[in-house]
Amino acid sequence: MSRALFIVDVQNDFTERGALGVVGGDEVAARISRYLDAHADDYAIVVASRDWHNGDDDNGGHFSAEPDFVDTWPVHCVGGTYGADYDEVFDTSRVTHHLKKGQGKPAYSLFEGVTDDGLTADDILEEHGIRDIDVVGIATDYCVRASALDAIAAGRGVRVLTDLVAGVHPDSSAAALDEIASAGARLTRSE
Repeated sequence: MSRALFIVDVQNDFTERGALGVVGGDEVAARISRYLDAHADDYAIVVASRDWHNGDDDNGGHFSAEPDFVDTWPVHCVGGTYGADYDEVFDTSRVTHHLKKGQGKPAYSLFEGVTDDGLTADDILEEHGIRDIDVVGIATDYCVRASALDAIAAGRGVRVLTDLVAGVHPDSSAAALDEIASAGARLTRSE
């Protein structure tokens, strides 16, 4: 077993009730939980990331009172708050590694995160001898995109399970999936 599952940013602030809520976020969280119930044993490791921003600064310009929703955003996923917690319907009991990203600076890719012990995604993948990664989560057009492209750039085999992602906008999500596929990932469904 040499495949990892990467679950990107399935957090309260990125689902329907959150500061940057994505339509369909709760449903994707529920589908990911059902998928884990049936398939967690198919993976050597299951890695979940969370945005985990500082609450007392602008996180390197990431937060703005007048966000452009491209490079600057409203306050979201402040570490230790409800918004930064995993979505309420996402069952994390089968997650083997938890990464926090942001922490004072903009961060989109799961590869920018670290565990509480300071391990990176690359450290974890190397430790377990993993070459192939399935990617799911929120948002298709931002953090899922960045995570998948970083995995491809690192020479990993990548599949994006398209029924287990939710995006901000249909057009930018479709463009992100096209970009990911053009970079070498396989787009498939979880069934």
